[in-house]
Amino acid sequence: MNKKTNLLNSSVGRKFLMGATGLFLCSFLVIHLSGNLLLFKNDGGIAFDAYSEFMATNLLIRTIEIGLFAGFLAHIIFGAWLWLDNRRARPQRYEINKASDSSTLASRTTFLTGSIVFIFLVVHLNTFFVPTRILGIELSMYDLVVEAFKNPVYDAFYVIAIALLGYHLRHGFQSAFQTFGIRGQKYLMLVNIVALIFWLIIPIGYISMPLYFLWAHLSGVN
Repeated sequence: MNKKTNLLNSSVGRKFLMGATGLFLCSFLVIHLSGNLLLFKNDGGIAFDAYSEFMATNLLIRTIEIGLFAGFLAHIIFGAWLWLDNRRARPQRYEINKASDSSTLASRTTFLTGSIVFIFLVVHLNTFFVPTRILGIELSMYDLVVEAFKNPVYDAFYVIAIALLGYHLRHGFQSAFQTFGIRGQKYLMLVNIVALIFWLIIPIGYISMPLYFLWAHLSGVN
């Protein structure tokens, strides 16, 4: 019990938990994207709808979703906690020195980018999860995706939010591995390659979806 209390009460402990939950959530990004790539299969959404049905009805997946929700909640709580700690620790520092002298833009905007991504997550769940899992609408998941991505306003918000997620992850990876003590020269190249995949390659994969369906709509394909 004392170890758990010390972990929560120390700044280093909260940074460790923040990094651990962040890396756990990164695994979700990979799995979610791999399934969503079925949207590009030219079969009228049959494969994607089958995947969506499996994700919605499999007991193991539903159990994992609870852990995923807990991971998101913990990451948000620890992130807000650390941000408040930093605000309390240096209330007058920025009156003397410019913020850029002691921190990067990414680190200073982590709370902001995380907040926007959180808002996007709420909107995203309300667009796809709530109608299918709670309201039980008749549209298939594929049809729901097609309809949602016909809206250029939603698409723009989606693209901006995912781009900010990539920016958030770029700083998050650096901070997490530094907290874990594996940012030395021995692991630097490997860490940078993995980080590049998560903050650049995976966000590009997500961004390609609304752009593709908007193009298909405007060109009359869908």
